[in-house]
Amino acid sequence: MATMTVSAPLLPAPLEIPLEIADSARARRRGLLGRTGITGALLLSPASSVHTVGMGFAVDVAYLDRGFRVLAVRTMRPGRIGLPRPRARHVIEAEAGAMAGWGVCRGARVVVRGAEGL
Repeated sequence: MATMTVSAPLLPAPLEIPLEIADSARARRRGLLGRTGITGALLLSPASSVHTVGMGFAVDVAYLDRGFRVLAVRTMRPGRIGLPRPRARHVIEAEAGAMAGWGVCRGARVVVRGAEGL
């Protein structure tokens, strides 16, 4: 399994978080649908928007640019459609509240390990 490390100004040390990767069209379409939760996070790549139609729980969504810098973080309740972010190349989804606990905020840097070709 891949991991992501978050580096942000307010964090005393980088955190390492388990990361699932959805890098095929089929995996991105499936995303977190049908699940009751997730341990860690899910990286959708390439992606610039997400939806929560049919999901059973709220998610935090981080939009990342090509260099894996966080452009924005939003919490989305089930049944919502997010607006596309023009500069976003990747999206990370996690259970609602997780991103704040990990220090993921606008401007933070995410490093993905164990994923080839991203």
